[in-house]
Amino acid sequence: MDVGQMQRQWVDYMKSLFMEGLLDGQFLQLKQLQDETNPDFVVEVVSLFFEDSERLLNDLTIALDQTDIDFKKVDSHVHQLKGSSSSIGAQRVKNACIAFRNFCEEQNIDACLRCLQQVKQEYCLVKTKLETLLGLEQQIAAAGGSIPMMELSF
Repeated sequence: MDVGQMQRQWVDYMKSLFMEGLLDGQFLQLKQLQDETNPDFVVEVVSLFFEDSERLLNDLTIALDQTDIDFKKVDSHVHQLKGSSSSIGAQRVKNACIAFRNFCEEQNIDACLRCLQQVKQEYCLVKTKLETLLGLEQQIAAAGGSIPMMELSF
């Protein structure tokens, strides 16, 4: 596949991530912070998001598995996850966290457990999609091409 084809594939893939609501404009702002002096900026930030999210999801699973659930602790973990997903533009993870926090406030264990599954599902989806996107960017760069700039105009 030539560079032009890969770039078009990248643009189409990015559009699909926005159309599906997986990413929002914050992700494009993140990409604009990347330049020649820091070419791996987005990869580094996304990798940190993956590490933090997996730790928080593990902490949430443990916290909700306790006999006496500390809803303040659960809410704190969800709040952190909401913040990190918001900072990279993972819109559906962020939205699932907003619903999750409401149920923490109500101390509704069944709803919290359902939300945990929803957040895990959204996280796994965005992780897979971002890994694919970053892999495509690596292929474009390896072929000597540049990553197209995108606006939220679609």
